[in-house]
Amino acid sequence: MRVDELSPAPGSSKPRRRVARGIGGKGGKTAGRGTKGQRARGTVARGFEGGQMPLKQRVPKLKGFNNPFRVAYHGVNLDTLAELGESSIDPDVLVARGVVRKSDFVKVLARGDLGGTSLTLKVHAISKAAEAAITEAGGTVELIPLPFRSGRRPVQGNQFANR
Repeated sequence: MRVDELSPAPGSSKPRRRVARGIGGKGGKTAGRGTKGQRARGTVARGFEGGQMPLKQRVPKLKGFNNPFRVAYHGVNLDTLAELGESSIDPDVLVARGVVRKSDFVKVLARGDLGGTSLTLKVHAISKAAEAAITEAGGTVELIPLPFRSGRRPVQGNQFANR
């Protein structure tokens, strides 16, 4: 047996050192805090940087701007509409097929093609290229007015989510 192989008996525990209980044992007088100074006398606040302006105050509080009048649309492309196999499409059909959620405003975008099928669309918004493609295929587009006039939109879910 060597000295480096020694270990405490199983289940034994050494009591923790109680500092600042007089000079009779280790840890008397200054109790391991050194001499003088802020850290010897009391506590230092979390994030304190010695009088320098702390990081949490140097970083700007507000960044950017959230427009309260923004209307968030859920984009649906032409190829998605063609895959549905419906001739008449409105938000209720898209919700039933799981393309959009019930609270979404629908905007049709021009990615893909219709494959020659004519569609009757009722949506909240549509891009010019998508409208041209639908009318060229013999379809019609009707815009649904938004459920609010002007001013603040009533909050529906996470209206600021980018989709």
